[in-house]
Order: sequence, then structure tokens, then C-alpha cells
Amino acid sequence: MTDFDPASLSNVGPKEFAQLVKSTPDDKIAQVMSGDLRGKILGEVFGRMPSLFRADRAGSTNAVIHWVITGRPDGGSDTYEVVIADGKCDVNETPQHDPKLSLTMGPVEFLKIVSGGANPVMMFMTGKLKAKGDLGLAANIANLFDIPKA
Repeated sequence: MTDFDPASLSNVGPKEFAQLVKSTPDDKIAQVMSGDLRGKILGEVFGRMPSLFRADRAGSTNAVIHWVITGRPDGGSDTYEVVIADGKCDVNETPQHDPKLSLTMGPVEFLKIVSGGANPVMMFMTGKLKAKGDLGLAANIANLFDIPKA
């Protein structure tokens, strides 16, 4: 698969997805993420988080993290809630708890982070990623997941 084709996302493994994001120009990703397939892509990515969670690295971490992805076609944003507790990770499409950490970013930045193609700390320093709350957790979040590298 050489084109960013969200219709076949469910058939693509994490490493192939990372390669797909890496090989797709930012403007093409932005175009796809501002269209009808945005919800499917976000659902697919967040649906994989529990299986990529590394309980062995989380230790006694208990946290609620809100991922706010801006750039929805109607001008709004999507917020997904990741709950890390008791050595497991659960995802809610609708936030149900107050977050310990809230991360806000555009759709291109989000896909680059979850596919291992961007450094979240550098994105924070350049203003492409906004973090509110527990910044120590924000700095360590990538270690809690087995993020594929393209």
C-alpha cells in the first residue's frame, strides 16, 4: 500500500501504518483528516492503544489522559480519553473523567506521534503540541506504549 488509504487501515499492522504515515506528505494527511474518514482513522488508532500499552513499563501509573485532536471539518476538535489504571489501558471516545494530562495537537501531528515519526518534546517546544497538567507524565507517555517505528 503506497497511498494513505484509510479504507484499508484495519488490514494494516502498526509498523505498516507507521510507514504509511511517514511516506505520506503532510498536506495529504491533513486533507484526509479533514474529511469523512477522520472518525474511522481516529477510531482505528485509539482502538489499538490498549494492545500497544506496556503494563511492564507503567509500574503504578494511574492517569487519565485526554487527547484533543483539532482540525475537524466543522472547525471543532475530537477528544479521546485514555485511562491507565491497575496495569491496563482503556480508551473512551467520550471523556468521562477529569484528566491528569490533556494533550492538544493537530491531526498531522497526532498521526506522526502515534506512528513514531515525531518527537513529542520537540513538538511541545515548538508549539505544535500543547500539554496541560502533569508534564512529567507527558514527557514519559511514549514509554508507556510500544510505538512502532517506520
